[in-house]
Amino acid sequence: MGKYLATYGKPRFLGIVELDGDILENLSADRMIIAVSHRGEEAAAVLGPLDVEQEREYREMKAISEHGEGPVRGGDPIVSDLEFLRIQTDGDREHWKSIKNTEDGILRDAQEMVVPHKLELKLIDAETMIDGKKLFFYFTSETRVDFRALVKDLARRFRTRIELRQMGVRDEARIISGMASCGLPCCCSYWLNQFVPIGIKMVKEQNIALNPAKISGICGRLMCCMSFEHKVYKNLWAGLPGPGSKIKTPKGNYVVAAMDIAREAVRCHKPGAGDITVPIDMFQDFRDAVTNGDEWELPESVREAENERSLRKRHDCSYSRRTGFGVLGAVGGAEDINPPPQGVPPSGSEADKGQSSRRGRRGGRRRRQETLHDIAQADARERSHKPKPKEKPHEAAALLPQSESLRRPRRRRRGPKHGNGQEPHS
Repeated sequence: MGKYLATYGKPRFLGIVELDGDILENLSADRMIIAVSHRGEEAAAVLGPLDVEQEREYREMKAISEHGEGPVRGGDPIVSDLEFLRIQTDGDREHWKSIKNTEDGILRDAQEMVVPHKLELKLIDAETMIDGKKLFFYFTSETRVDFRALVKDLARRFRTRIELRQMGVRDEARIISGMASCGLPCCCSYWLNQFVPIGIKMVKEQNIALNPAKISGICGRLMCCMSFEHKVYKNLWAGLPGPGSKIKTPKGNYVVAAMDIAREAVRCHKPGAGDITVPIDMFQDFRDAVTNGDEWELPESVREAENERSLRKRHDCSYSRRTGFGVLGAVGGAEDINPPPQGVPPSGSEADKGQSSRRGRRGGRRRRQETLHDIAQADARERSHKPKPKEKPHEAAALLPQSESLRRPRRRRRGPKHGNGQEPHS
């Protein structure tokens, strides 16, 4: 005999059931069994085996109301013990499907019966037990509701035992289900077993835009996925000032902006010079240096690694994204991995340099094809914070006469003309 985790009911309660090897071999593809829970006979789905440590963790799970959010969840435990009765047969499966098909009609009739009672509640779903001895109605409400008269009318109408369970808005999304903004089913209705409290501090530590439309789920609360990567960011932020903190220096205040999770570095805003990236293990040295008024720069080895990473990223993406043919060859005149088809000028030719891409409503600058050497020089200037040298004018601009400017001067707006057709003298 071994212990296995199972799920049952529309709120996806968890249960622990003991099964032997013979039962597991005879399970069908859907792994459904008939078991007895604290609510009665249930159709439960067997998920997988549990060891002693996993069983202890599941039994210590807390409901959302125990975390201090939302109303009481009706007294149902998240994890309970199940008593195995039998493997679900074809007859049980057809009976269970017929019961589920009648739940939509039951819910509509119950919603019509709520109107005369004028109760401030919203029925969200109905669930019938497989033996038909009990009928559950799940509802949401912002306040406590006296529904004793409603329960009597529902029992008289459906001739069975009625139980109304008040749920929170996050439990409502779990029961009804739906598609999240990522295009996948909601985590709470698909695989998530426990709600954890999510605060705005989690969002700030991960440098996510504080846009309610993008960080809220269909339940109206912060999305559950905000907590999935929070432990990684929390460990990196340990021992560091929080995002938005200021470091006072004689030359101005440095502002801790965000965390770069891939490089394990902190991005800080330098007064009057943009953003700089500081590795986490060097942050204390950086803080001591700028506090004393000294200039701090990345070590040469770290700077070379950063330049190599940036070069590799641009080398792999920039050319193929702009042209659609392969990637650039190595420095020194090597040929492209995927040469362009016939009729298209090769990269770096005069015909290619004469081409321009227009941006904006009235056109834009001419853009030349960058080589790997030019990218390396630009990255080196950016890392060393040296002023960028003045770029040479484009070859197409050299065709203009010397008296003309590279940019057409803006035409001066003329005033109204007088009767003689001449402009007034200033």
